[in-house]
Amino acid sequence: MSRIPAGFPKDFLWGGAIAANQAEGAFDVDGKGLSVADINEFRTDIPIDQKTNLEMDTRFIEEALNSTDRIFPKRWGIDFFHTYKEDLKLLADLGFKTFRTSVAWTRIFPKGDELEPNEAGLQFYDNLFDEIIKNGMIPMITISHYEMPLHLTTAYKGWYSREMIDFFNRFCKVLFDRYHEKVKHWIIVNQINLIVHESFNHLGIAEDRVDNLLEAKYQGVHNEMVACGHATKYAHDNYPDLQIGMMLCGGPAYAATANPEDVLATVRHNQMEYFYSDVLLRGYYPGYAFRYFDEIGIKIEFGEGDEESLKNTADFMSFSYYYTRVCDAESYEDGNETHRNPELKANPWGWSIDPVGLRSFLNLFYDRYQCPIYITENGVGYYDKLEDGKIHDPYRIDYFRAHIEQMKEAIKDGVDLRGYYAWGPIDIISCSSSEMSKRYGFIYVDQDDYGNGSKKRYLKDSYYWYKKVIETNGEDLK
Repeated sequence: MSRIPAGFPKDFLWGGAIAANQAEGAFDVDGKGLSVADINEFRTDIPIDQKTNLEMDTRFIEEALNSTDRIFPKRWGIDFFHTYKEDLKLLADLGFKTFRTSVAWTRIFPKGDELEPNEAGLQFYDNLFDEIIKNGMIPMITISHYEMPLHLTTAYKGWYSREMIDFFNRFCKVLFDRYHEKVKHWIIVNQINLIVHESFNHLGIAEDRVDNLLEAKYQGVHNEMVACGHATKYAHDNYPDLQIGMMLCGGPAYAATANPEDVLATVRHNQMEYFYSDVLLRGYYPGYAFRYFDEIGIKIEFGEGDEESLKNTADFMSFSYYYTRVCDAESYEDGNETHRNPELKANPWGWSIDPVGLRSFLNLFYDRYQCPIYITENGVGYYDKLEDGKIHDPYRIDYFRAHIEQMKEAIKDGVDLRGYYAWGPIDIISCSSSEMSKRYGFIYVDQDDYGNGSKKRYLKDSYYWYKKVIETNGEDLK
């Protein structure tokens, strides 16, 4: 009798994912406070393959808050705050079984350190979650997705401050208490390993307010993981049916050559990518992390009870997958860096396309943790052209087809893959570059980088293709 699965499980969750800060807009409605995302600026003076969110200091923050002519597109998003009913209906018609989004922290606690939540914000998410469920989709909700209150950066030092643990736990408890009957799947922190490329958006640490920025980042993510332990324990103790997950961005790098020095450097680099999931799924700091911190001169301060808190591990693993990188001894010594794989084609923003890498990562993660896995982001940004009300995007179909084929192979390998969330199923503001023209969706939004346009939604060719994929549970990929 064969033990090899024939294909995707019958209850496999097909869906898509967005983030509140990239979609909702309405940045000053119903008492919402400013978040770190609200000062992400769209700029045209940066090369296309280098656009990313940069480090920020207090001067930049002050100038952004006082500016009247600079462009901050995440303040308007795609106006999902007002259009979510119509948008969710389009996704339901596509066949989605599940939908992932996040809760904008500043809708619930506008400054982050209040004792009482904002009822108007809570009611919005009551309505949103009801609408997701009404449309036959299971909500997967991220608690922290680059939406930290800006006040926690300016009045404190972001996650570098231990006070953040209590502020965040208050936020988590409010969400679990309010929505535990509607939302059963939670991710506490989006892409928790991104403390370099998204460090300000993620940790909210202004670079001029700490003496050693890299040490502050690792201390900040330590405090964040401790908070995850507290939140997980509260959920498990009070609502045992909730599933609490952790999430990485991407995964291990490839060794650039077979030279043993390059291979060892890659092993060590990859260990520090596993570090976050090792802590959140195994419950303790691994030895390699202590050695790494010692070698680069970083000291992590453990508070009383931190080690005990970290023992409260997540129920499932999730990760985003966009591209792979390569590592060698030289790049490792130069700050544990990686670089693009010259063997792979890339999109216009320089993100390499590697479907086989997805199968590799799924196997590596499952071998390491032996727990359920969800791919909670996967997609590719391209320029799309609207012509006569239609968008022909065969390049997007090719991308998804190749990656779904590799997912199926990983399931045959024995990986317990439970669900797949295509990133940005409706076009939203780019996380890394705050532009609209970098499009991921199956649904086109008629809006440009400056917020101009009719905002009308159009169905791309890929919409009808993905609908067929879901209807056949991944069997028809033509």
